[in-house]
Amino acid sequence: MHDAITVRDLVVNRGGRRVLDDISCAVPRGAVTGLLGPSGSGKTTFMRAVVGVQLVSAGTVTVLGQPAGTPALRNRVGYLTQAPSVYADLTVRENARYFAALYGRGRAEADEAVSAVGLAEAAGQLVATLSGGQRSRASLACALVGDPELVILDEPTVGQDPVLRADLWARFHAMAAAGTTLLVSSHVMDEAARCDRLLLIRQGRLIADDSPDAIRATAGVDDLDEAFLRLIKAGEAEASTGRGAK
Repeated sequence: MHDAITVRDLVVNRGGRRVLDDISCAVPRGAVTGLLGPSGSGKTTFMRAVVGVQLVSAGTVTVLGQPAGTPALRNRVGYLTQAPSVYADLTVRENARYFAALYGRGRAEADEAVSAVGLAEAAGQLVATLSGGQRSRASLACALVGDPELVILDEPTVGQDPVLRADLWARFHAMAAAGTTLLVSSHVMDEAARCDRLLLIRQGRLIADDSPDAIRATAGVDDLDEAFLRLIKAGEAEASTGRGAK
């Protein structure tokens, strides 16, 4: 089975600065892959390149067997941006039904998506009256309503309470078990253990691409936070020798 996403030698320069530096990796189908790294490490730029809305300087990004951004992918890829991408003057339900219609889906699918993200009781509220966390969930419902094959989620759990975060991760894994591929970014390292596979980015460089258990084993520690710190230090040490870090 081919991977859902294949990235080869990806370079992105912006504003005279290299944002992504020669990244190569693959995202397996039917799994939850975490894109982890500190704020400003290049996670959003990487996701934009996967969706096909980022100008790249070099390299290739292949999504579901086609070049990223190909029109045929529009109904196969769901994308949740960091900033809520819903209409403030519509209710949660109206937003979900609008996006459902764009995907050729009905009201039942829209209402199910709203319930799945924990907003059933707020379905009739205007988005403008929602909290920041609720707006993010409304955007998530709109990203999922088309039942896409690949879902790109940029920090979907930021601002959510611990119970809802656990519910959302359970939802993500249920989707993966049903065959959906998810790429989920976060700067909260304790979410790394919830992923099937991890991509760790630091200052635009990929310094880890493996399962959580394998990363622990490579670093020689059980704690993922400590494992990441060790990998970061190892990468910085390699970079200082002029050999570069992958």
